[in-house]
Amino acid sequence: MKRSARVGAVVGGVLLGAFVVVAVAGSLHGSPTELVGAPLEPPSGAHPFGTDSLGRDLLARTGQGARASALMALGAVGASLAVAVPLGMASGWRAGGWFDAATMRVIETTQVVPPLILVLLLLGAAGPTATTLGPVELTPGTRIALCLAVAFVPFFARVARSATIAERRAPYLAELQRLGVGRLELAVGELLPNVVPVLAGQALLALAIVIFAEGGLSFLGLGVPPPAPTLGGLVAEAGGQLLGAAWWCALVPGIVLVAGITGLNLAADATVAAVATRSTRNVP
Repeated sequence: MKRSARVGAVVGGVLLGAFVVVAVAGSLHGSPTELVGAPLEPPSGAHPFGTDSLGRDLLARTGQGARASALMALGAVGASLAVAVPLGMASGWRAGGWFDAATMRVIETTQVVPPLILVLLLLGAAGPTATTLGPVELTPGTRIALCLAVAFVPFFARVARSATIAERRAPYLAELQRLGVGRLELAVGELLPNVVPVLAGQALLALAIVIFAEGGLSFLGLGVPPPAPTLGGLVAEAGGQLLGAAWWCALVPGIVLVAGITGLNLAADATVAAVATRSTRNVP
């Protein structure tokens, strides 16, 4: 790995560490909805991040917001990978066949609509409140995560398919098949471990995109409704206070949001560089 990639990995790790520290400290600091002081108190010993316009502790709200945004991103990317990876690997394994052709046509059809527009359409159809999926009630955060997951399925399916096609040509797979190893065992035991590193960098990038998208949805009024905090929601609630006397209301959660997104982007770049270095070393 190049020195620039190593430096980026260190900086990304520091930023993600700061993000985690704020999430843990804020979650342990107190209730994010309890009125604990006067409105718009500046940062102090009792309230390190100050209070918001209602007198709620901003450290508690920022910590809970970071935790909620992270869980939403992990849920969206995890659900998307759970659907896209088996689909993409099955398509890549049968590259050129009818299953591959049908799968790619469906994915290309879904990509006609830009991902953000697709998410807005799905959220608009679901409505702003909690919805039910059979016997399961979906909270607003879960509903947003599922809509974002749907938007990422075509992307991850294509990445998994490309990685599978590249790995499928490796001689060791043909040798294992000659020895009688079944397709399922090959896919899970041999192929998947070699596809995962390729997906890892893209998954980290997708986490950053989801956290950023959640902030954008909050500005559009489609995010998690108050009083539950998310980082995007806190920045949206602060409104024009960044340029006013209560600068901390928007600046603090904004810095935490940027730290999380930047850290994930740097970690994604470092992971991609590491995978590329490993691939180069494996070339005979």
